[in-house]
Amino acid sequence: MNALPAWLTDTRLSAEIVPLLSGRSEASLEQLASEAKAATLRRFGRIVSLYAPLYLSNHCSSGCAYCGFASDRKSPRRRLEPDEIKRELAAMKALGIGDVLLLTGERTIETGYDYLRQAVERAAGIMPRVAVEAFPMTVAEYRGLAECGCTGITIYQETYDPENYGKLHRWGPKRDFLERLETPERALQGGIRSIGVGALLGLSEPVAEATALARHVMHLCRSYWKAGVSVSFPRIRPQEGGYQPAWPVDDRFLARMIFVFRIAMPDVDLVLSTRENPAFRDGMAGLGITRMSIASRTTVGGYHDPEGAGTSQFEVSDDRSAEEFCRALRSKELEPVFKNWDPAFNGPIVTEEAGCP
Repeated sequence: MNALPAWLTDTRLSAEIVPLLSGRSEASLEQLASEAKAATLRRFGRIVSLYAPLYLSNHCSSGCAYCGFASDRKSPRRRLEPDEIKRELAAMKALGIGDVLLLTGERTIETGYDYLRQAVERAAGIMPRVAVEAFPMTVAEYRGLAECGCTGITIYQETYDPENYGKLHRWGPKRDFLERLETPERALQGGIRSIGVGALLGLSEPVAEATALARHVMHLCRSYWKAGVSVSFPRIRPQEGGYQPAWPVDDRFLARMIFVFRIAMPDVDLVLSTRENPAFRDGMAGLGITRMSIASRTTVGGYHDPEGAGTSQFEVSDDRSAEEFCRALRSKELEPVFKNWDPAFNGPIVTEEAGCP
């Protein structure tokens, strides 16, 4: 492996937050929650943006030990064809969803770049905002997606521990630690307007993982200051393959992590998915979390035909309907927002200017 980027080991980027993450600070969880809530209100008000994932395919070429779609799983494989994509999008739109995240596994013959680009183009003709969570691509490929209407890319490093990363990614293109680590910057260089990053909590020691993630976010914010950056906090959920996390993350640590990130990064969207249970999601909304998934299906074709869909990537914990979830938000005087992006802004962002040093 080549040398790690300097920002990943730069302790100056995380010196203030490590004591808070580790619990060595005198600040209590309640104090952190209060500060995080105040910071959220100042920057985002009482709005919570909503989106939903759309799984285009469960084909994959990699052997991630923790994933239900890994290439050695025995479940049937399929991809959505053009008419099926349209049906799924129509079913999502009927729920009020206007912000969609298109997902695939790692690059395969069945679901390569051309397939993904065509799916983005179809989705952008229906949905105001389209983002993608898929395999790493080149700068030119990301520019092509941006030209078709893709405004955001989500890509998790999974774990920032290089040694553990190698053990967990048993084969396939995802084994390349640095290739994945450099992907957010290639996406932004290609004109993608926003990037979402995160670590899959439970794979490695949580304080070290959260610290590395914070350094990554700070680096991106400083280097690509025109772009939007968001952070997700996924914890491992039960999945086909039965992987058990070596470092389970409890609710208390996850709450602390969310609060610390909000205090340290007041302008960054913090995201919580339906991996988390209703009580935890309701509690975090407005305390730091500003973006959430709703009514999620983690199966291919799960919106149009929930009963006929196949194996899910992982089990969803919050299975409330969009209506139920919005009611819960409004009971906390929070306003759910299904559309906060207009297609008129689609297209690559200009990136000629160098970012802040």
